[in-house]
Amino acid sequence: MANKSIDHAITAKSLKSAASDPTHAGILSFMRRRYSKVLKDVDAVVWGIPFDAATSNRPGTRFGPQAIRRASVIMDNDPQYPFERDLFEDMAVIDYGDCLLDYGNHSRTPATIEREAKKILKSGAYMLTLGGDHFITLPLLRAHAEKYGPLSLVQFDAHQDTWADEKGRIDHGSFVGTAVREGLIDPETSIQIGIRTHAPEDCGIRILYGYDVEEMSAGQLADAIIHHVGDKPTYLTFDIDCLDPAFAPGTGTPVSGGPTSARILSVLRKLGALNIVGSDVVEVAPAYDHADITAIAASNIAMYMLGLHAEALAERR
Repeated sequence: MANKSIDHAITAKSLKSAASDPTHAGILSFMRRRYSKVLKDVDAVVWGIPFDAATSNRPGTRFGPQAIRRASVIMDNDPQYPFERDLFEDMAVIDYGDCLLDYGNHSRTPATIEREAKKILKSGAYMLTLGGDHFITLPLLRAHAEKYGPLSLVQFDAHQDTWADEKGRIDHGSFVGTAVREGLIDPETSIQIGIRTHAPEDCGIRILYGYDVEEMSAGQLADAIIHHVGDKPTYLTFDIDCLDPAFAPGTGTPVSGGPTSARILSVLRKLGALNIVGSDVVEVAPAYDHADITAIAASNIAMYMLGLHAEALAERR
C-alpha cells in the first residue's frame, strides 16, 4: 500500500501523474485528474456543463457529467487502450469541475457557458466538455470560432439538429442550423455521422446516415470524414444517441438502428489526421441507463478524444 494513493483528484502533486486509487473508492473526477481552476501550464481541460432545459423529450442530462466521471475511473491508472500509453505521462490535464448555471434563469445560460469557455481557451488549453444536452455545443462553438475562425463540425448524432429557430430560443434540436447562420461553422467542410431522422434542411452539411454507417467499415468512415473535412480547425461533438439504444439506453431521444460502440470507437481512433481544436460528449441521461452502459460508452469516447489530443501534442513537441 506504500505506493497507493487515495483521492488523487485533490491530493495529486503533479498534473501529469497517474492515479492509483481503488476503482471503487475516492473522489470522482474525470479519470482522477486533479480538480483545479488554475489554467497555468495545462494542456487539456475537462469541464462539465450540467444543463438539460433545452431538451425536447426526456430530461436528465444535467446529471450526465457526474455519470461520465463516475464511469471513467476504471481507466485512470493503466496505459489507456488502444493508445498504448499513459495519456497523462506527458499531457497535463485537469478536471475544471462544472459550469455554475442559474437553474431559474435559463436566458443567461448561453452567455455564461460562452464566457467561461473563452476563459479556458484563452489559456491555450484544449477543452473537452461533458454535457448536458446538445444545446450547450452552440455557445461552445461561439467561443471556439472566436479563437479559430469558422470551424468544420464533425458531429456524431442520430439527429441533424438543423431545425429552424427564433433568435434567442434555447433548443437542443436547432443548434447546428443556428451555428451555420451565425457563420460559426463551414457547412461545406462539416459532416454528420449516424443520422437516423429527417429535418427540413441539411444546411449544406454532408450526412452519413445510419445505413451508411452500417454498410461502411470503420476505416471507410474515417477516410470519408478526413477527406471531407481536410485540415481545417475542427470541432468534434458526440451526441451519445448516435449509438444504438442497445449500447446507449441512457439518453433523452433514443433512435433504433444505430451503430455499436465498438464500431464508433474504431472510427474515432482513426481520426488523428484531423485538426481537432475542441470536443464534447453530450446527452447522457443516467436515469434511463442500466448498469452504467451509456456512461461507460461516453467515458470511453471522452477518453479517446483526450487520446487523440495526446498524440497531436506528441507530434508537435
